[in-house]
Amino acid sequence: MESIDAHKVASKLKLLDVFRKQGKHEQKRSRLPPGQRVTPGFPVLDLGIKPAMDLMTWKLRIFGAVRKELNVSLDELKKLGVQHYTKDFHCVTTWSKYDVKWTGIPFKKIIEFAQPDPNWKHVIQFGKDGYSTNAPRADIERDDAFLAFELDGKPIPREHGYVRLIIPHLYAWKTSKFLTAIEFSLEDKPGYWETRGYHNRGNAMLEERYS
Repeated sequence: MESIDAHKVASKLKLLDVFRKQGKHEQKRSRLPPGQRVTPGFPVLDLGIKPAMDLMTWKLRIFGAVRKELNVSLDELKKLGVQHYTKDFHCVTTWSKYDVKWTGIPFKKIIEFAQPDPNWKHVIQFGKDGYSTNAPRADIERDDAFLAFELDGKPIPREHGYVRLIIPHLYAWKTSKFLTAIEFSLEDKPGYWETRGYHNRGNAMLEERYS
């Protein structure tokens, strides 16, 4: 079984100290978030774990403050409606990639399907690699939040997590790769990086890197 790469985690925590010392940057361009630079590539960052997943047998567990717990296949989710998206992608490690092409299911459709408690406040995401992260209702109910399963017209490769939520205005750590479960929650439950000093929301345009 793969284990978390302690060196990668330590490097990310060290970067957090750098963010705190340098403070926030002035917003100079409306499209590029402050403190970011554009990269032509698509760097890979993770916890050092890249579990294999078979999307033919994969199911998304939906639980918590919902009418009933669900275990839904990708084919079942696709029946809710599939859309193509072209969105910028921002990593807290200061790189941004413009115009990433995804295929996915609007998260609003998943919300309707799950029938959560009217008072739900957060969605907590869980990955097969042991990762978790939280997202507030106001961010994940947006029209451009979606569950992605294709990148550039092909299945998302293993290094990019097979299936994941995309919330374009938040830093990428706010969406879990290797997604296996989502919890609709009446309360906030900070995840892996949020409990280690990273910002609880992570809005890239506001440069919310650390708490």
